[in-house]
Formats: sequence, structure tokens, C-alpha cells
Amino acid sequence: MALSTNPAITRAIRLTFGFQFFFGLLLWVPIFYAYQKQLGMSDAEIFGIQSVYYIAFCLLEIPTGMVADRFDYRTSLVSGAGVLVAANLVPVFLGSYTGFLVHFLLIALARSLISGAQSAYLYEFLHAHDAGHLYLKAEGVGRSYSLVGKIVFWPVIGLLMQWNTPSPYWLTAINAGIAVVLALKLPPIPGWTPTVGNGRTATVLAGVSGAFSALGRSRWLLLLMVQGVAMFTLVRIAQVNLFQPILEGKDLSVTWFGSVLAAMTVFEALGAARPHLLRRKVGAARSVFLLTIVMAASLGLIVLVGPVVTVVLLCAFAVSSGVSFPIQKQLLNDAIPDSRYRATLLSMESIIDRAVCAVVAVALGAYLARGRLDEFLVTSAVVTCALMGLLGVLLVVFRRRRSTRTTATTTTPDRATADKATDNATTDKAVADGAVTDRAPADR
Repeated sequence: MALSTNPAITRAIRLTFGFQFFFGLLLWVPIFYAYQKQLGMSDAEIFGIQSVYYIAFCLLEIPTGMVADRFDYRTSLVSGAGVLVAANLVPVFLGSYTGFLVHFLLIALARSLISGAQSAYLYEFLHAHDAGHLYLKAEGVGRSYSLVGKIVFWPVIGLLMQWNTPSPYWLTAINAGIAVVLALKLPPIPGWTPTVGNGRTATVLAGVSGAFSALGRSRWLLLLMVQGVAMFTLVRIAQVNLFQPILEGKDLSVTWFGSVLAAMTVFEALGAARPHLLRRKVGAARSVFLLTIVMAASLGLIVLVGPVVTVVLLCAFAVSSGVSFPIQKQLLNDAIPDSRYRATLLSMESIIDRAVCAVVAVALGAYLARGRLDEFLVTSAVVTCALMGLLGVLLVVFRRRRSTRTTATTTTPDRATADKATDNATTDKAVADGAVTDRAPADR
């Protein structure tokens, strides 16, 4: 899909799509819970490993984000894909609790290396070519393409596992190897030379200080990070940790798990390819609020229905997540006040997400051990909706205070100062509504 007539932009976008496709093609996702159960692992062990994974991700996010900011986004992408190759070979040769613990620790390292760098690379590359307006569509289309492989392969993963038990893992390692090759081919960002001498992060402490300073200057960015927690936690826990126990609770055979997950992925891809439709009608921030509530309600209603309607609700959950992710990413990128710390700030947002996931994974294991999955689903839905309501109130208060300060500023004798304040307020409101697609102002 050609998003631009500029060959350089088209090539970079396509390589980014390819990297996202192969890096994200984790073929073992539909069966890893059942696979570990076959090896004799308990629910407490399985979800304990998941909690360790999220904690490890939190500890690694900021250091790896600073590495990307200080050196090169492409280096982080190559390194992350290389680590992913090793991670997926571990269960092939060591199918035990220790093996899966090492596997998920390496997965955490791989994903932390690319989590901020991938989005930052695409955003900075497009803006360097004066094509920032393409970011939202490119992000959405790229995410939809990354789901295509899952749609094709996940339905047969159960059969592959019966043919060769560890096959989903070594096939995923091959995919990661292809991602390494594609990352090596990514073109450099014009004018972006991340060295100490050109004002990039000079030291680790300077990088942390600069990122926190940038975050402190933008309350809107902080609010968006908190808003994204509920959305990401729901998606991650539902699609990775809850998905298989839910289907088991509805008495579906493991051979159907891949097909159901593929169906969900189809709807997620459809949503990811058209995020702008809802955004145009209700605005970017409101879209994420509404979609998060829809996802929470879908999970809560599962306790009341049978297997067929459960699959329908899971698909509704999937299409909502598909629409919301590209919008949330652009909101965050547009709200970042200093592009020098983009990958670090995006990594900080991921830390909040994974920290909450770590807590939720432990709670989920405890609920499952007591056979109280339905209670967990209802509780998750209620807490999420309450959080969205609270954040909605804070959003209104935030905008009213900003409007009051702007009005007070425009009544001063200094006409130039008044005009500048008005312009800044207008820009902030545009960012809040998701209307700005160019660089965020240097100081909000």
C-alpha cells in the first residue's frame, strides 16, 4: 500500500511494516498456556512467570529507551529482533519452568528494545521528510498488516503442536531472524545524528533528567499515559493471559483456540486499518475513552453467555483494541514536548503499562487457582469503567483550568504576550483533540 509518492518514504514505511509483521508473529501465543500445562506446570507457576516478565520489562524499559535515544533507533530494532531469536529457541531445548522463565525474560528484553524505538523511528523519519501527516495512517495500516500472519497461521498452530510440540517456537525464531534482516535495511533518519556533540543525551543521568523534565512540562502527556494503562492492560491480559482460560471455561477444545484467536485478529486488523473514522467523529482522546469502556464491558458480559456469544464478544473486544492503539500512539507522540527524549518517554509509558500488568497477572493466577475467573472478569470491567470515569472528570478539569489561565493571560497589556498565549492554548487543544499531526511544541 503506497502511502506516499516519495520513494524514500515508501521504502521506509514498507520496511517498517515488514519488521512489525515478522517481529510480532509470535506463533506460540494461542497454545503456550496449554503447552506449559502439558509439561506439568501449575497455574501459579505459569502466571508467576508472567508477572516476572512484566516486572523485567519495567526494569528494562527506560535503559533501553535511552540507548535508542542516545545511539540509534535502528540499532535498538536490530538488537531486539536478535534477542527474540534466542528467546524462542530456549523452550525448544529446555522445556521446563526454568526454560520458560528464561524465555520470557528474553522476550521482555527484546520487546523493551523495540517498544519505544519502533514508533519513534517511524514518527521521526516521516517528520524529517515533512510527511508527519502520514503517521496515523501508517501506524494503523502497519498494525493491521502485522496481524495478517496471525490470521493465517494461528488456526493451524494446534495441529502443528500435535505434529511437533515445540514447532511454534522454532518457527517464531525464524520469523525473528527475518525481522533482523529488515531492520538492517531501514534507512537512516535525515539529519538525525545521535552523538554527544550535537545535543543528544550526553549521559544516562542526563537522559533520565531530560525525560522527566519533559514529562513535567506536559500534564496532558501524563494524563494520556495514565489513560493508556487501562487500555493496554485490558488488551494484554485478555489476549495473552485470559484468552485461553476463558475458552477452557466455555468447554472449547484447544484445537479451536488458534481459530478463535485468528477470528479476533481479523477484527482487530479491520479496526487498526481505519482508526481515523471514529477519531473524526468524536475526537482522539474521547475515542480512546469510549473504546476502553467497550472493551471492559465485553469482558464483563462474557460471564453471562455461552461459547458462541463469548467468541462474538471477544471479536468486539478485538475490533475496539484495533481502532484504539493507533490513535493512542499518535496522541502520545504529538504530546511529547521534546523529541530528543521520545523513545525514553514512550518507554516510560510502557513501564506504567507493564507494572500494572504484573500486578494483574498475579491477581489473575490467584483467582484462577480458586476457580473464580468470572469474578475476575466482572471486577476488571467495573474497575476499568470507574477509572475511565475518573480520568474523564480530570480531563474536563484540566481543560477548564487551562482555559481560565488563557483568559487571564489575554487580558494583560502586552498584546504580543496575549497573542502568544492564545496560540499556545489553541495548539494544546488541538493536540488534546488529536488534530495536530506535526511536531508537538517544544514546551507545553
